[in-house]
Amino acid sequence: MKGGRIVAWLIIAFGVAIGVIGSLWLVAGIADGRLRVTGAALGFGLMAVIVLPVVGVGIYLLVRSGQEAKEDAARADLRRILDEVKAKGSIPISDLVLEMGSTRDKIQQDINALVGMGLFSGYVNWDEGVLYSQDAAALRSLDKCKNCGGELKLVGKGVVKCPYCGTEYFLP
Repeated sequence: MKGGRIVAWLIIAFGVAIGVIGSLWLVAGIADGRLRVTGAALGFGLMAVIVLPVVGVGIYLLVRSGQEAKEDAARADLRRILDEVKAKGSIPISDLVLEMGSTRDKIQQDINALVGMGLFSGYVNWDEGVLYSQDAAALRSLDKCKNCGGELKLVGKGVVKCPYCGTEYFLP
């Protein structure tokens, strides 16, 4: 969100400008003898009541836009994994790691996140390091492992695993 960051910086700059201009005006008033120190102190206090919230809002918006940028990048990574596996039918995890400039652990976390959201159906053989896209209906009727023929066991919500070869099947 580049636009949000620009707005945040403009708000911060506006607040700082008000503070600087007000401070210069108060200091000039003291130097000219038109303003007493007690009046200047009151002026600085009132100015702080205006400037600090404005700068605070700018800082909040700046931090929030940074968080939104990170969230957008995470969503883009998930979308890219889905697109790659759906387009190719199967993809080596090592290819995903290289294409996305990521790590195997991060790719595994992303795959588990997609499964948790119910967006991915397919299976992965962690030993071979290959991710497969599969129609959910075909996976629901599956009772034997496609890799080794072993009996499958439910290991979590939407996850079935072969205890013999480690292949995990993800059901939406």
